[in-house]
Amino acid sequence: MIRTTTLPNGLRIITEPMPGLASASVGIWVMAGGRHERPEQNGIAHFLEHMAFKGTTTRSALQIAEAIEDVGGYINAYTSREMTAYYARVLGGDVPLALDVVSDIVLNPIFDQRELEVERNVILQEIGQALDTPDDIIFDWLQEAAYPDQAIGRTILGPAEKVARFGREDLAGFVREHYGPDQMILAAAGAVDHDAIVRQAEQIFGRLSAVRQPAPQLATWAGSERRELKTLEQVHFALAFEGPSYTDDDLYAAQVYATAMGGGMSSRLFQKIREEHGLCYSIFAQAGAYDDTGMITIYAGTSEEEVARLGLLTVDELKRSVDDMSDAEVARARAQMKAGMLMGLESASSRAERLARNLSIWGRVPDLDEVSAMIDAVSTADVRAYAERMIARDRPALALYGPAGDAPGLEGLRRRLAA
Repeated sequence: MIRTTTLPNGLRIITEPMPGLASASVGIWVMAGGRHERPEQNGIAHFLEHMAFKGTTTRSALQIAEAIEDVGGYINAYTSREMTAYYARVLGGDVPLALDVVSDIVLNPIFDQRELEVERNVILQEIGQALDTPDDIIFDWLQEAAYPDQAIGRTILGPAEKVARFGREDLAGFVREHYGPDQMILAAAGAVDHDAIVRQAEQIFGRLSAVRQPAPQLATWAGSERRELKTLEQVHFALAFEGPSYTDDDLYAAQVYATAMGGGMSSRLFQKIREEHGLCYSIFAQAGAYDDTGMITIYAGTSEEEVARLGLLTVDELKRSVDDMSDAEVARARAQMKAGMLMGLESASSRAERLARNLSIWGRVPDLDEVSAMIDAVSTADVRAYAERMIARDRPALALYGPAGDAPGLEGLRRRLAA
């Protein structure tokens, strides 16, 4: 049974025991990510995530790693546009140790200057690696094309020139602004004891005061084009439309639509673009959501000679779906979504992630049967209507990378959609 406790200072604690599981996942999700950065801070949330592992007031970087790995555990973190997560996976008996270590790196980083310079170079290498990975960087450019000159449109890693300038006070300032207990969720799943975790959390976090976090900039979808020409084997093609936010009534219709269009080998785009015409090896569609906006993204990689045809056929399939999306396609997409959700929750880490994300979005964790019912409630008519509204907004975003000189431009694709 999922249990939730909120401390007087606003820290939320949520747990879900998983009977029969010997391991547990425990972590702290901080409601501060890339979109909470000011322009001059771009990349600092990710830098801070790295520095959390480089030493605290009680542990060195090596001691942090050894504390968890000495008991056979695993510790990691990630930064997204709306949150930063720090988590560990251990055996059930080591949950107190894991919570102690994870809370230590979140609350007590020392930002040692020597370690800061070492990690700065690591992040600069990470940025360079991303730029050398076309099917990664294309999504950053697509995000920027969708939300230009906005925090939500900037990269999580940040530009190298800004990362090169961050100092200890920049990191400490971001912590003071955003790392209050009222901006954190402590989530744990697996072999866990809710009451024991609450008692330990009270000792660790109870003395902290709430922080007045600056509100993030509201997202405004613009839709534009970014085309980067480079001699590569393939053109990387990414097209996006504004989608619903987490709390929008269209959320599940959009997810079913994206799954039907490009969620697997039986999907419409895969069958038409790859299987029928042989224009690519990989093509997919996906729906992503944020607090106040979302994106329906289509990606494919193809040759310079085929990119124009691929782009036009993709648009044609989007238009056709308004009129001929079938009951069978929608039923298959619903089944894929439900199965994927359930299969993805068979590990403690996935469960803890779900707890934190749902609590941050809705203030509660919907029952799996409730979510399945909402997916099942999406009809073929709902999906067709959603597709029609999406296309009618007529403001897609486009990113192209590689030998893309002959690729169709955004205006050409818009005209094709409107024809």
